[in-house]
Amino acid sequence: MGAAVDGVVVVGGGELEVFDAGRWGGGGYELGVAVGRRFGEAIRSRMRGDAVLRQQLLPFASTAEGRELVDALRDANRARYPRYWDEMVGTADGARVPLLHVILVNFRKEILPFIPTKEEEEHHKQEVSADDDCSDVLLVSDLTAIAAHNEDGNIALLGHTYVAFTLDSVPPARGEVVAGGIARNFVSRDLLEATSLDDAINKVSSPEMSVGHSYNLIDVRRRRIVNVETASGNRFSVREAGAAPFFHANMYRHLRVNQVEDENSMSRERRAAELSPDSKEKALSLLGDTADDKYPIYMTGPTLYTLCSVLVDLDEKTMTIYKGNPKNRDAVRVFRIL
Repeated sequence: MGAAVDGVVVVGGGELEVFDAGRWGGGGYELGVAVGRRFGEAIRSRMRGDAVLRQQLLPFASTAEGRELVDALRDANRARYPRYWDEMVGTADGARVPLLHVILVNFRKEILPFIPTKEEEEHHKQEVSADDDCSDVLLVSDLTAIAAHNEDGNIALLGHTYVAFTLDSVPPARGEVVAGGIARNFVSRDLLEATSLDDAINKVSSPEMSVGHSYNLIDVRRRRIVNVETASGNRFSVREAGAAPFFHANMYRHLRVNQVEDENSMSRERRAAELSPDSKEKALSLLGDTADDKYPIYMTGPTLYTLCSVLVDLDEKTMTIYKGNPKNRDAVRVFRIL
């Protein structure tokens, strides 16, 4: 059975380029080839600009330990998601980039904790703060039902980002990471096949994941938003959004997991508590907040950037993508949610 797949990529200059596969009737490999050809230039540019790939992942993958870990991840994820694996292979072929590079970029969070360093836990902490920072506001009240999201990342991701749903990286401690488990990016891909909110919750909570993640899942028809935090060992926690604004950065909020403390996330959480974004307008203003010079919610470099901002309005049934600071309301695309 074919799957409805829409791809949206944020490219240079803030423009949006869309690949609409419609109800795809072909195989995973063919879909991947089509995506790779469509966005080949952006994919190749992404690989060239990724310092973590060049300086850490590729050297580690050339070692015996690295090859063993990559092989274990390959076997586990190909067995569980064979069509998505074929899709990834097709993307590499279509974009004319080495498959190993695509594998390493997709498995980076499952690999980085196992790269030996003199101070492994400190390195893991630095990697978390240097690559993954996102902010979310979830609100479901009598007057407003929204999910607002800043997609933040390393400068290497600027102009190379797909938009599909909102996620937040979370930083489990090294001892919480399982080698050779299911990769979070494959779980995220499987979310595109969900047929209901319950099905989506099941998809993100059932796999034997290597590392954890935070998912914001939306049911427009039933006017519901839930945040699901997951961790290795099939651990998960579900929190329903309500009238009290729920802000999520890059630390676990309700699942008990040993995690790396991230001052960036804690600072953003404190700022969100001060502003209490209880409306659409206040949520966008919060996502555009730059009051903290060291840890602003809206990031403009030199390392971390807010790549784009997204507002899902359940009552209007729209998903709006903003370029630049979201408090300026410069919408570049509005999608209708059917």
